[in-house]
Amino acid sequence: MIGAIIGDIIGSRFEFNNKKTKDFELFAKECRPTDDSLMTLAIAKAIMEAEKIIRDSRDEDYYTHIEKMTVLCMQELGRKYPDAGFGGMFFKWLFSDNPMPYNSFGNGAAMRISPVGFAAKTEEEACKLSKIVTGVTHNHKEGLKGAEAVAVAIYMARHGAGKDEIKKKIEENYYDLDFRLDDIRPSYQFDVTCQGSVPQAIKAFLESISFEDAIRNAVSLGGDSDTIGAITGGIAEAYYGVPGEFKEKALSYLTEDLRLIVKEWYDFIA
Repeated sequence: MIGAIIGDIIGSRFEFNNKKTKDFELFAKECRPTDDSLMTLAIAKAIMEAEKIIRDSRDEDYYTHIEKMTVLCMQELGRKYPDAGFGGMFFKWLFSDNPMPYNSFGNGAAMRISPVGFAAKTEEEACKLSKIVTGVTHNHKEGLKGAEAVAVAIYMARHGAGKDEIKKKIEENYYDLDFRLDDIRPSYQFDVTCQGSVPQAIKAFLESISFEDAIRNAVSLGGDSDTIGAITGGIAEAYYGVPGEFKEKALSYLTEDLRLIVKEWYDFIA
């Protein structure tokens, strides 16, 4: 999860001022956690809260609680930080008394999904959990697909799969990855859809040689840089781990209540 938060924070200052190069300062005073970090934390909190209610079980009651807690935790954190950069439709959902999915295929579905890839006990469960936590807002088939592709990539990376294996799984079930970052970078534009940013974020991981390199790849594409950074960062964390200094620096951008969720999460998945 911290990998996604790091990618979000580093990419935040370039979202509307793209940097089409890998040569940039990672953490700067202009950086900040955006809605990507908040909703990632909300999904993590929802999973932990459901676990407190139903322990050591994966029956339908557990998944029902996951869905319920996803809505509650997303609204709780989102309402607490309303200026985090939420999109218009999602903002309305946050403050609705009767929040319903709104057929979105935006990349918000994929930027918040990383906790699922870490918490799932099987690849099948990663897919099921992804559908549940995504479907409360992004119930369009492309939104569901984008989130699931990232959750599966994270699950596979966390459980020792190599990049070739991950690439094959994504290409056979989700997206064509037959392109190079260097080839698309000059013309890649701002795109907030899953289908227009998730394949690029996955490719940023696949072409990387380290966690830091993955984040630099993601941000260098331009476009929706904080979200692409968050997606890539989640996968890169599962595959490489995260350098301690990166964790410490990212935590310094979070408020105390958000840092507590991070701590609880890593105690939980340990």
